[in-house]
Amino acid sequence: MASTKIVLGAIFIASFYLSASFAFPPAPGHHEGAYPVGNGPISGLSPDYYKFTCSQADEIVVSILKKAIAKEPRIAASLLRLLFHDCFVQGCDASVLLDDTEEVVSEKNAIPNKNSIRGFEVIDEIKAALEEACPHTVSCADTIALAARGSTVLSGGPYWELPLGRRDSKTANMKLANKNLPPPNATLHRLIKFFQRQGLDKVDLVALSGSHTIGKARCVSFKQRLYDQHRDNRPDITLEKSFYHTLASACPRTGGDNNIRSLDFVSPSKFDNSYYKLILEGRGLLNSDEVLWTGKDPQIAELVKSYAENEPLFFEHYVNSIIKMGNINPLMGYNGEIRKNCRRVNQEI
Repeated sequence: MASTKIVLGAIFIASFYLSASFAFPPAPGHHEGAYPVGNGPISGLSPDYYKFTCSQADEIVVSILKKAIAKEPRIAASLLRLLFHDCFVQGCDASVLLDDTEEVVSEKNAIPNKNSIRGFEVIDEIKAALEEACPHTVSCADTIALAARGSTVLSGGPYWELPLGRRDSKTANMKLANKNLPPPNATLHRLIKFFQRQGLDKVDLVALSGSHTIGKARCVSFKQRLYDQHRDNRPDITLEKSFYHTLASACPRTGGDNNIRSLDFVSPSKFDNSYYKLILEGRGLLNSDEVLWTGKDPQIAELVKSYAENEPLFFEHYVNSIIKMGNINPLMGYNGEIRKNCRRVNQEI
């Protein structure tokens, strides 16, 4: 009788784990089975991670985002950008949110981030609301990911099942931020290398660049294209002429570095595929935008053309790519912590 119970128990346990292994299949599409180097399948994270501990988490995030975006539409792009700048530096661990302390050298002061990344106050507001509803439960890393998805959807972009369960780092890495974040004047070859370093491929590069369908950039980010593209005191010849004159009037040769222009001037607050249409016309704002078309890589150029013609395809690839990016080296299990204040590690509060 005892041996029968043992056998039946073993069968039950085996069937439970077998069924659990099918509960979170990898996202469909071109990334199926492909994960950043050194990471396992995305089943380590789960869209249902907070189902029983903070089921209202996304509702809280979206309610605050709606007010913030209504007040300043640009903030949607800023919050989406935070996810990129977090994940590209030691993984998706909210290290980008840490302020300077005696122990922490903040990534906010890295060259690609200083006077550039923003949206921290909105993250603070979301985190405070999450702490009030579900104390010490939702990580800052997941807060960034939820805010990025919410901002995309509220701007008219696609929704995706967001794997959750990331924990927060206790360290930041300014040197890695300076090394890993692509500059706006990057060549196509360099962009490919930056993305490969994160286990991301050419499809990911082109699809995720589509985040520039919303948001703005400072003149300092593209002034080189207007006046000294190849250190010859001449503009970038790939710039469409009328677009060049529009930009030059807003961004003089001297001064005006902090003047801003929309990355996609056709629909600057709407997440759509017009970004790719503009690139085909020579009206991509940043060098790193336009080189997707002019960089002489047939696969990348074909993707730009396909996304310009087929918005559902862009949305499909974008969802696959942003899920893949969100799986770059997440801290899970007993690694890291759940910060109470996203700007400080817990022992400093």
